[in-house]
Amino acid sequence: MRWMRHAGWRNVPDKPAVKVWLPWVVAAAFFMEQLDSTILNTAVPAMALDFHVAPLSLKAVVASYILSLAVCIPVSGWMADRFGTRRVFGSAVAVFTLSSVLCGLSLNVTMLVMARVLQGLGAAMMMPVGRLTIIRTFARSELMTAMNFVIVPALIGPLLGPVVGGLIVHWLSWRVIFFINVPVGVVAWLLSRWYMPDYRGQIPRPLDLRGLILFGSGAALLSWVLEIFGGHVMGFMAAIGWLLLALVILVLYGWHEHREPFPLLRLHLFRVRTFRISVLGGFVTRLGVGGLPFLLPLLYQVGLGYAAWQSGLMMMPIALGAMGMKVASVRVLRRFGFRRVLIVNTVMVGVVIALYASVHAVTPIIWIVLLGFAQGFFSSLQFSGMNAMAYADVGEADSSMASTLASSMQQMSLSFGLACGTLLAGWYLGDVPQSHPLAVTHALHEALLTLSLLTVLSSLSFWGLRANDGENMSRASIA
Repeated sequence: MRWMRHAGWRNVPDKPAVKVWLPWVVAAAFFMEQLDSTILNTAVPAMALDFHVAPLSLKAVVASYILSLAVCIPVSGWMADRFGTRRVFGSAVAVFTLSSVLCGLSLNVTMLVMARVLQGLGAAMMMPVGRLTIIRTFARSELMTAMNFVIVPALIGPLLGPVVGGLIVHWLSWRVIFFINVPVGVVAWLLSRWYMPDYRGQIPRPLDLRGLILFGSGAALLSWVLEIFGGHVMGFMAAIGWLLLALVILVLYGWHEHREPFPLLRLHLFRVRTFRISVLGGFVTRLGVGGLPFLLPLLYQVGLGYAAWQSGLMMMPIALGAMGMKVASVRVLRRFGFRRVLIVNTVMVGVVIALYASVHAVTPIIWIVLLGFAQGFFSSLQFSGMNAMAYADVGEADSSMASTLASSMQQMSLSFGLACGTLLAGWYLGDVPQSHPLAVTHALHEALLTLSLLTVLSSLSFWGLRANDGENMSRASIA
């Protein structure tokens, strides 16, 4: 295929199957990472019992992974430009798979934390480099369809994690949680050797070490504060102090970026209107959606009295709705346009979140199932539109930087969304004992209504789009 070589595709077999298999390779890696990031929470009590420690002391097992992601994602673009997407992505999958084995074989908490840091390193390279490869491989008119294979695992992984983790811990050892990554990782690594293009940067650039220190430490500190404060482990004033320090460090990176000829992350990409609206507007939208994986299980287990595995099953309709929209999203965006869809669909996402406030102990299960399906349906369309629009007007030379910057912002939005959900629930609950089902249900309803309002207001950010924005992304031929 001549166009592949003109696009910078090096050392790749001239096979049409590459365009078929590449999205599945990236999707497999993304699903493995997303599932692993949420499945661990249900195993914390069993791990604490096995290691003879308090469950709270295992907070570092979760935090270390998040910090590793925050620090390493910014350097992924430079790695891909310097060493090639195939080598970096394949190495990332191998590191993630190997570190999963090390997690499962850990003999104490220290070994587990070190293995989780290594696992975060692999995940930080998989996400942006995999997305970058998709962007550079497919034409703009084909990108929506290809990106859907990447988006859906990111939606269903966190939803499957709690129920899968609960079933594994109930029937098997918690160590099996990490070993399930091995077959997926091996298959993804083999396929990446055969079907992963090898893109490199057109102009070699030095590593911005000072920028890496500033942005990495600021992002890591911010993620740590949100993770710890969201778990109510840190006092309010201490959290504010650390939060301000993190923001100051990130501002210092902005000052450094304007003076550095080869910055780690080029913030001038935010001057691209569609990229700015999609990334920053999407950041606010994700706050509401990001709080649901925390609030809904609490609503089901405490408010409705479901067991943990039943609560996990009630999250399954969201995954089914997300997969259903994957088939229709290209057609919807092509028919109505990105601007109209993102404005209206953001409101619909907020409305569905608000409808969860109608769920009580006597609510029919069929209504909860329909709400879950609608939530997955509209959220999937939202992420498809935002993620595709982000790259609509980004040039090929900036695609690596755009992928890295968007991935960094999305990682922060996940931390913000989780922290926002926990803080709202704690705020509305106040001093009422958490063992009181009616009080907890009422507090969760108020938190959901607040997230709903925030999500609806975030639709205003998409008014900055124009009617013809994204047309180059949605002119796909639909079979």
